[in-house]
Order: sequence, then C-alpha cells, then structure tokens
Amino acid sequence: MSLQQYIRDIQDFPKAGIVFKDITPLLSSPEATRECLALLISSLGEKKIDKVVGVESRGFFFATLLAHELNAGFVPVRKPNKLPFETISASYALEYGTDTLEIHTDSIQKGDKVLIHDDVLATGGTAKAVCELVEKLGGEIVQCNFLMELSFLNGREKLGSNEIFAALTY
Repeated sequence: MSLQQYIRDIQDFPKAGIVFKDITPLLSSPEATRECLALLISSLGEKKIDKVVGVESRGFFFATLLAHELNAGFVPVRKPNKLPFETISASYALEYGTDTLEIHTDSIQKGDKVLIHDDVLATGGTAKAVCELVEKLGGEIVQCNFLMELSFLNGREKLGSNEIFAALTY
C-alpha cells in the first residue's frame, strides 16, 4: 500500500506559499491507518517503550494508537495553559517569533523509555523542544517518529543523536 496516496496537498495553507500536507484522508481510511501504525511500530524493533509522548494536536492521533499497541502510557505535550496540573515548558523559534510547549511534571519518571511522536518533522524546532522536556523530566528518548519528514527543511539536524524514523519522506 502506498501511504502517499492518502496525503493531500493543500496549496497556500495556512498562508501563501505553503503546501500543507493534510493527513485527514489517511485518518479516514482504516486500512491506511493500520498500515501506517504497523510501519511506525516496526521501526522500533524490540525496543521497550514506557511512555509515548504525542505533540499537540495532530501528533495525538497516532501517539495514542502507538501507546495502546505498545502497552505504554500516553503523555500529551500541549500549548501553554492547556494542561490542568503543574507543568514545565520549553520554547522554540518560529519563522517569526517563538512558541512554547508544556508537559505535566509527573508524566515521565526518571529512566522511562520514551517514544516521541508527531505528525511531521519540518524544521525540527517543535521536536527539539519536546526532547528537551522529556530529558528535563529524566526520560530516555528511544526514538522520535513521525508520519512525515519534510527533508528539505533539515529538521533532523536539530535532533542531535536521537534516533529518527518517518513513515513518509518528502
């Protein structure tokens, strides 16, 4: 099955000059979703995972499925003031300005083996911030995995020595 046929390009979204990769056709196909999930799982081999961290908001879709399949806990990383308990935060650069992500302070224990999942690896700023949060809490990053990587934006460079897997590469 070619997963790329389930990714729709949307021109000039969210602003002019951007080609947005829409994953909703993939999500609406049970077969494509199963295939993608199996691919993400197989990339881990026999690695043990205690927690799957999903990044707001499109990262939540597969992160919860991954957590279920791996018999691991799901940990949401969200924009500021969206999580109800005590949090820590990390900021990252955007094209014009900065943004911030938060995680609950009790969501990851020292030594937890952590899989970080998001829908897309672009410039790497978001993923780097999530890695910083996981490491601050004492988690050990096993892999950062993504539905898609936009390789021309060189996001891998920001993730250092962390193992990276993407189901699709553009």
